[in-house]
Amino acid sequence: MTDDRRDILSIADEYVLGLLEAADAAEIEVAMERDADLRAAIAASRERFLPLDTGVSPAAATEELWQRIEAALPAQDRSSSASGIANANDNRKNGWRLAAISAIAATLVLAIGLAYSVTRTVEPLVVAVLINEAGEVQAVVEDFGNEQATIRLLADFTVPRDKTIQVWTLPSREMGPISLGLIDGVRSARLDGPALPTPRNDQLYEITLEQAGGSPTGRPTGPILAKGLAKLPR
Repeated sequence: MTDDRRDILSIADEYVLGLLEAADAAEIEVAMERDADLRAAIAASRERFLPLDTGVSPAAATEELWQRIEAALPAQDRSSSASGIANANDNRKNGWRLAAISAIAATLVLAIGLAYSVTRTVEPLVVAVLINEAGEVQAVVEDFGNEQATIRLLADFTVPRDKTIQVWTLPSREMGPISLGLIDGVRSARLDGPALPTPRNDQLYEITLEQAGGSPTGRPTGPILAKGLAKLPR
């Protein structure tokens, strides 16, 4: 794996999409243990490519498509049939043929789904890596503007029944901290916050532990679980 930091986003995308050789993927998994930037980039890539898993609805292949796929397969060897000897492997032959057709079809569906996902993905305006007091990465926030943001939790948080995690940002000192929303349980989530100015470089994001239903004051009141400054994607 290259050590050029300019390539870290490309490496993360290739890892998430499964485009790397097994040895390279294993090397990245080892590097993730000590490289917080790499972990954050991979988490952001997983979030961007999430529509590949959830955004493509199954579609039945037409008879015409199956015929084209079948026509593209190598012709089967019929020499044993011509000799009049019963072919005991007919079922196996047909099984291989169906497997080949299915593999080609699956490849086509994956390619279509990937192209659809990549072309419709909107890049975040800023990305913030949130860390705790020990300097450990806890979450990644991607802010797309237009009242939409996502948060990917990268650590296990203990949240009592009467508490909830709330996501905040600080657009400006004059506005003060603004809530982007609550997280239902302990999981990654999409946030639909209020209309805010376009997010900027070094804008503060943080998550706090608040009482169920959110902060009663509209400002952070509970302990800060993690925080970080936004950066513009390169």
